[in-house]
Amino acid sequence: MNKNTLLYAGKAKSVYTTDEDGLLVMEFRDDTSAFDGKKKEALARKGLVNNQFNAFIMEKLAAAGIPTHFVKLLSPHESVVKSLTMLPVECVVRNRAAGSLVRRLGLAEGQELNPPVFEFFYKNDALGDPMINDAHIISFGWATEEQIAGMKALTLAVNQVLTKLFDEGNLILVDYKLEFGLVGDQLVLGDEFSPDGCRLWDKTTLEKLDKDRFRQDLGNVIEAYEEVGRRIGVTFTA
Repeated sequence: MNKNTLLYAGKAKSVYTTDEDGLLVMEFRDDTSAFDGKKKEALARKGLVNNQFNAFIMEKLAAAGIPTHFVKLLSPHESVVKSLTMLPVECVVRNRAAGSLVRRLGLAEGQELNPPVFEFFYKNDALGDPMINDAHIISFGWATEEQIAGMKALTLAVNQVLTKLFDEGNLILVDYKLEFGLVGDQLVLGDEFSPDGCRLWDKTTLEKLDKDRFRQDLGNVIEAYEEVGRRIGVTFTA
């Protein structure tokens, strides 16, 4: 497989076309950003760690029957993925109160949410990814009712798989975001699942082992990502 032209460059990943129809190369870079890009830094090994972490998670989800765009690892910091027509919404599940939910509703950080809270956000950096609901999505044609139902069902199915996986590593999956796209008419999980897009706390100490370490200047960001990976069985190779 040959990696060809740059198709898209985001905050932390670049996507390239290939010489194989329907397949792309997703490159995980060492770039890290927070607060809508206001805080930026390059962290050594981040691309490698997130790429291999994501591959491990995507394979676990596929084994559980959840369709994903992941095909295979190409290199330590690159993966082959299916080309998707992305839906412009983010699906968020919250098992405990943290981040924007705490700020919006005045909740105590760490409050357990039973059942988990599901939220939609419009994927638009310029607008700060505002929170939306089903009516917005249908009215503006971002997804159909069937696709909305599918995104909710798949996102909650992911929660069942991953809360168990992380619990076995003495970790709490606090919250996470997912993005979906289409291959033809099939709804497929896209983007990535890594400590960049979720919150993970140590179950005993409640130590934060995710991107909040970068947001809150706690240090040892990539070391925390690697610790999470080690606990759930990820083997990182250079």
